[in-house]
Amino acid sequence: MLHCPRNMMMRTVAYCGFFLATCFTPALAADPTGDWKVADGVANIRIAECNGGMWGAVSWEKTPGGRDQNNPDVSKQSRPTLGMPILIDMKKKKASVDQWEGQVYNGKDGKFYSSTIKPIGSDQLEIQGCVLGFLCGGETWTRVAGPIPSSPANSMAKSTPKTTAGAPPPKPAVPPTTTATAPKTTAPANPAPKAAGQKLAATAQPADTVGDICLLPDIAGFTH
Repeated sequence: MLHCPRNMMMRTVAYCGFFLATCFTPALAADPTGDWKVADGVANIRIAECNGGMWGAVSWEKTPGGRDQNNPDVSKQSRPTLGMPILIDMKKKKASVDQWEGQVYNGKDGKFYSSTIKPIGSDQLEIQGCVLGFLCGGETWTRVAGPIPSSPANSMAKSTPKTTAGAPPPKPAVPPTTTATAPKTTAPANPAPKAAGQKLAATAQPADTVGDICLLPDIAGFTH
């Protein structure tokens, strides 16, 4: 009967344990949310999950003041391209595949196309668009801002309290009034001067005028 040396058995068990831990570690799911710079660099698209679907809207444009002038709907030809939905209600067809399918709006011709988006690693997003299943083309976008957590708009309906028909709403509790004397503070006669080159925080970064895209009228009206 053959005997395996004890130290060899320990090395074998340790190796097997490492192998099993490596094999059974689940892969992190790809996340398409965040801000992405389009291939030609003229705009950033912010992608977020809105009520079960992935949506994308213009969050920054290289040349401000654009209008959706090619839209066949005359009432929308004057709407700003900043905040305009680009990716429309994209959803996974297979839970095991990190790919979302839906529509993409092409502002250059005012038309919608069947489209898919697929993260490539953590910093690139591949977008493909097709016309009636052929004439497909695509490009790769580059991440410029990290993933976005779920929008509060997704849980608004769930968090709305229910009321009984005919019953008056409960009156809010009125806190007791208290009188307190605030301590007086004396400002220094000669405040410390600002350091040379110091800038206000408000001017350090441009204001984000788009914000939560799930609250944009064109998206909120579709998803609720």
